[in-house]
Amino acid sequence: MSKLKIKPIGEYLLVKPLEEEEKTASGLIIQTSGKGERPQKGEIIAVGTGRKDDNGKVIAFSEGLKEGTKVFFKKYSPEEVEVDGEKYLLMKESDILGVLEN
Repeated sequence: MSKLKIKPIGEYLLVKPLEEEEKTASGLIIQTSGKGERPQKGEIIAVGTGRKDDNGKVIAFSEGLKEGTKVFFKKYSPEEVEVDGEKYLLMKESDILGVLEN
């Protein structure tokens, strides 16, 4: 795997969108509505340094928000970017709604 050419700064997280499954593990087909819409699940690829408070002190990201974590996020908040033909999302911690656990 080649080195990623984008590193989020400050309070931003770089997330790779995860496509929705269209078939269950048992083989059932799941009807998906809104094909072509942006997924709301993704995997954190890189994290910035954290946000700054009013005094300039850096506040680290919440525990669990690190590279490799799968998250559920707001539909329209993230900014979409493309690097070497791959789509990524840049978002703030406040855009994250929850962590997906296996």
